[in-house]
Amino acid sequence: QVQLVESGGGLVQPGGSLRLSCAASGSIDRVYAMGWYRQAPGNQRELIAHITSGGTTHYADSVKGRFTISRDNAKNTVYLQMNGLRPEDTAVYYCTPIRPYYNDFLPGSWGQGTQVTVSS
Repeated sequence: QVQLVESGGGLVQPGGSLRLSCAASGSIDRVYAMGWYRQAPGNQRELIAHITSGGTTHYADSVKGRFTISRDNAKNTVYLQMNGLRPEDTAVYYCTPIRPYYNDFLPGSWGQGTQVTVSS
């Protein structure tokens, strides 16, 4: 089972940017897709972006136009560039391999996540 380590979180002012990284212990080029989830206090973990093995990207409406997901298969790493950050983006961010399941996706193993706090 691939191990995942997220990094790059921190405290940023509204309107600022952060780049999250997710390093996998094994190859990710054959998984269906890699996804970024986030979980704010009191909320369920939600899928906000994913990128397929072919490079197709999908975003939740809440982050579309502000966040960009990318992957470097040679480094077994997935990135999430976050621009125009808002206080409501405050959450713990996780990455995981995902696979389709009916009209949804099933996540794989979880890392420890990385905290993103957007506040002035």
